[in-house]
Amino acid sequence: MTKAALNEHPPEEWIDILGNGQLKMKVIKSGKDGTRPNRSDICILKIIGKLKDGTIVEEYEDLKIQLGDVEVIQGLDLAIALMNVNEVAEIEVDPRFAYGSLGKEPNIPPNTTILYTVELKSSKLGEELETLNMNQRKEIGNKKRERGNWWFTRNEPTLAIQCYRRALEFLLQTESRTPYQNEVEDTITDAELQALLEDRMKVYNNLAAAQMKIQAYDAALKSVESVLSCQPQNVKALFRKGKILHYKGEHALAYQTLLHAAKLEPDTKAIQVELAILKEKNVKDAQHEKNLYRKMLGTQKNNISPKNSKKENKNKNSSNLTWSLIGGATATILGLLLYRFVS
Repeated sequence: MTKAALNEHPPEEWIDILGNGQLKMKVIKSGKDGTRPNRSDICILKIIGKLKDGTIVEEYEDLKIQLGDVEVIQGLDLAIALMNVNEVAEIEVDPRFAYGSLGKEPNIPPNTTILYTVELKSSKLGEELETLNMNQRKEIGNKKRERGNWWFTRNEPTLAIQCYRRALEFLLQTESRTPYQNEVEDTITDAELQALLEDRMKVYNNLAAAQMKIQAYDAALKSVESVLSCQPQNVKALFRKGKILHYKGEHALAYQTLLHAAKLEPDTKAIQVELAILKEKNVKDAQHEKNLYRKMLGTQKNNISPKNSKKENKNKNSSNLTWSLIGGATATILGLLLYRFVS
C-alpha cells in the first residue's frame, strides 16, 4: 500500500493504490469517518462491474465477504479495506488483479480492465471460532475450500493455499470449547463427525496439490501425511505422496508408495504411468550405486580383453627392444666421436 492509499482521501480524486497504475480508486460518496474494516471483518457490499464500453458484467446487491480471504478478486479485496462504511467508490482494476488472462465465463474476456462501483453497506467483526458450533464451522470451512478450488483452477496456487489454510481453521476441531459448544456438539452423531473428517481430508489433499504447484514439497508431504494418518487407504493422498517423493529424488520410496496406490486402484492410468517412469529411474539408480561400490572397493572390471592385453604387452616389449637398440647405437657413436676428438 502507498502512503496516499493509507490516508483519508478527498472525493472525486483518483488514488493510485499500489503506485503502479494497476489499481485505482475514486470516492464518489464519503462514508462514516473511522469505520474502515479490518482483516477478517464481515462486509456487506453492493457491487456493479462494467467493461470500458459500459457493459455490466457483474452485479451484487448484498454480497457478504470476509475481508482478506480473497473471496472476491484481489483488486476489490485490497480496495475495500480503504473504504468507510456507507462510502461509495469507483475502483478501476487492471486484469492482473481482476480475472487475468483467463477472463471469466460468460461475459468477461481475457486481459480485461474492469471498472467497479462499490458501496460498503456494513462491516462487523467476524465471529470468534470458539463461538461457532460444528455445523457453522463446516459451512464456512467448505465455502473457503470451494473458493480455494476456484483459485487453483485459475492457476493461482498461492491464493488457493491461503483459502485452504483458512478452511482448515474452521474444519479442525477446537481444543477449547465453550459451554454452548459442549451442549450442542454432544448431540452430534458419528455420521456428522465422519462428514467433518471427510471435508477436512479434502482440504488437506487440495492443499498438497497447491503446495506441489509452487514446489513446496516438504509442506506438501506434511499435508498428505495428515490425510494418510486418518485414511491410510486414501488413493489420492498416496498418489500425491508418491509424486512428491519422486520430485524429492526418493525414487525407491516413491515406487513403493505408488505400488500401494496401484493395488487399491489398479486401473488408474496416472498411477501406472508414474510407476513406469519410476521403475526406469530405479534401474538407473541401482546401476549407479553398483558402479560407485566397485570404485570404492577397487574391483571395477578392466575393460581391456585378455587378447587385447597380450597384444598390448607384445607391442610394449617390442617398443622397449627398439628403444634399447637405438640407445645402444647412439652410445657407441658418441663413444667413437669422443675418442677421435680427444685423440
